[in-house]
Amino acid sequence: MGVSLFGKVRLGYVLIESNRLVEWKEFGANGLGLHVDVVDSGALAFRIDDHQRRLIVTPGLAEDVTGIGMQVDDETALNEVVARLETRGIVVHDGTPDEARLCGVERLVKFIGPKRLNFGLYTQPVPSEKPLKMLSSGFATGAGGLGHIAFSSREPEAFQAFWQEVFDARLSDHIEDSPGGLVLDITFLRLNERHHSVAIAATRGRRMDPMRARIHHLNLQALNLDDVSGAYKRCREMGYSIANAIGQHPNDRELSFYVVTPSEFEIEIGWSPILVDETSWSPVKHKGISVWGHFKENDSLGLKLKMMRRAITSLNRPEYIAGQSR
Repeated sequence: MGVSLFGKVRLGYVLIESNRLVEWKEFGANGLGLHVDVVDSGALAFRIDDHQRRLIVTPGLAEDVTGIGMQVDDETALNEVVARLETRGIVVHDGTPDEARLCGVERLVKFIGPKRLNFGLYTQPVPSEKPLKMLSSGFATGAGGLGHIAFSSREPEAFQAFWQEVFDARLSDHIEDSPGGLVLDITFLRLNERHHSVAIAATRGRRMDPMRARIHHLNLQALNLDDVSGAYKRCREMGYSIANAIGQHPNDRELSFYVVTPSEFEIEIGWSPILVDETSWSPVKHKGISVWGHFKENDSLGLKLKMMRRAITSLNRPEYIAGQSR
């Protein structure tokens, strides 16, 4: 299959469409503690490092994540990804200069991926020379990329195959969890030194998807524990819904909390996950999503009923898998 892409790919940016731009600005800057710039046509660009744009919120009705960017090391790696996509029958095309500018990259290659997300491929992010102005002391990116992104899927095998066949993702481990009596099997895939860049959750038995949004959550890795506790305290005081209080995961050992965004998917702010040692790592299955903590703070009956209705409705809604006829 040509060159190996493992270690040469990372999550680079996330595109969000929302008409709640005022809420997003307050949430991102004063809740999470990110740097925010108001850019083209009133869009918001959040920064956490020297990349000009990491989270981009554009005006629109979706209230959802609409695209993700994958940064690859060089043109050789980019060409390899494109070749693999075309082999799967996925149409790949160049993004426009305006699209590249919006995403903060020099050149953009686009395709429609799983969940009908607009995937962008690029090698060169546009750097920013402006100093960061944010409440957090910083975030870990570098070789591991922006963070990780978690999905719920009715087609987990095909979803996993996409990441493994296109990007050479490696299996890190599995978690079996039972929220509210519903058994979930969660698969964690890594693209580089980060324990996982992608998590895929699926209901055992009859496959259902209770999520309204295309993703369950986006993870950002803070540099210090104080940044996690500080963001948690601010978000609670500002009245944002805390999906899960501070706790620790069993597989990557990350301490984190989950907060509901203005567009209703979640963002996880975490600290100190392990890095995988490729010479000795062996996948295992863990029982339960948390070693301790992560108690639900918005576990109302109304929310449970809403998620159950979404799950049942999903049974009649095919899930788009890139490269397969649907």
